[in-house]
Amino acid sequence: GPGEAREADIGIACGRGVGILFRKGRLVRRVEERRIVPEIVREVKKMAQGKTKQTKGER
Repeated sequence: GPGEAREADIGIACGRGVGILFRKGRLVRRVEERRIVPEIVREVKKMAQGKTKQTKGER
Protein backbone atom coordinates (compact mmCIF):
# COMPACT_ATOMS: atom_id res chain seq x y z
CA GLY A 1 0.00 0.00 0.00
CA PRO A 2 0.96 3.67 0.10
CA GLY A 3 2.67 3.38 3.50
CA GLU A 4 5.06 0.70 2.34
CA ALA A 5 5.66 2.46 -0.98
CA ARG A 6 6.70 5.61 0.89
CA GLU A 7 9.35 3.67 2.82
CA ALA A 8 10.96 2.14 -0.29
CA ASP A 9 13.62 3.59 -2.59
CA ILE A 10 11.07 3.10 -5.38
CA GLY A 11 7.49 2.09 -4.73
CA ILE A 12 4.08 2.03 -6.32
CA ALA A 13 0.64 2.12 -4.74
CA CYS A 14 -1.98 0.85 -7.16
CA GLY A 15 -5.66 1.59 -7.43
CA ARG A 16 -8.28 1.06 -10.07
CA GLY A 17 -6.53 1.69 -13.40
CA VAL A 18 -3.79 3.88 -11.94
CA GLY A 19 -0.70 3.73 -9.76
CA ILE A 20 1.09 6.36 -7.72
CA LEU A 21 4.87 6.18 -8.10
CA PHE A 22 7.07 7.06 -5.11
CA ARG A 23 10.83 7.63 -5.02
CA LYS A 24 12.56 7.87 -1.63
CA GLY A 25 9.19 8.42 0.02
CA ARG A 26 8.10 11.28 -2.22
CA LEU A 27 5.27 11.14 -4.70
CA VAL A 28 6.72 11.34 -8.21
CA ARG A 29 3.68 10.98 -10.47
CA ARG A 30 0.50 9.10 -11.31
CA VAL A 31 0.97 6.27 -13.78
CA GLU A 32 -1.65 4.59 -15.97
CA GLU A 33 -2.09 0.91 -15.16
CA ARG A 34 -0.66 -0.22 -18.52
CA ARG A 35 2.52 1.85 -17.91
CA ILE A 36 3.29 0.76 -14.32
CA VAL A 37 5.94 -1.89 -15.06
CA PRO A 38 7.80 0.13 -17.73
CA GLU A 39 7.81 3.19 -15.45
CA ILE A 40 9.18 1.24 -12.47
CA VAL A 41 11.91 -0.24 -14.69
CA ARG A 42 12.74 3.27 -15.93
CA GLU A 43 13.00 4.62 -12.38
CA VAL A 44 15.20 1.71 -11.25
CA LYS A 45 17.56 2.30 -14.19
CA LYS A 46 17.73 6.02 -13.39
CA MET A 47 18.49 5.27 -9.76
CA ALA A 48 21.17 2.71 -10.72
CA GLN A 49 22.84 5.21 -13.07
CA GLY A 50 22.90 7.79 -10.31
CA LYS A 51 24.55 5.35 -7.90
CA THR A 52 27.13 4.40 -10.56
CA LYS A 53 27.98 8.07 -11.09
CA GLN A 54 28.27 8.61 -7.32
CA THR A 55 30.58 5.60 -6.95
CA LYS A 56 32.84 6.75 -9.79
CA GLY A 57 32.96 10.27 -8.35
CA GLU A 58 34.10 8.98 -4.94
CA ARG A 59 37.29 7.40 -6.31
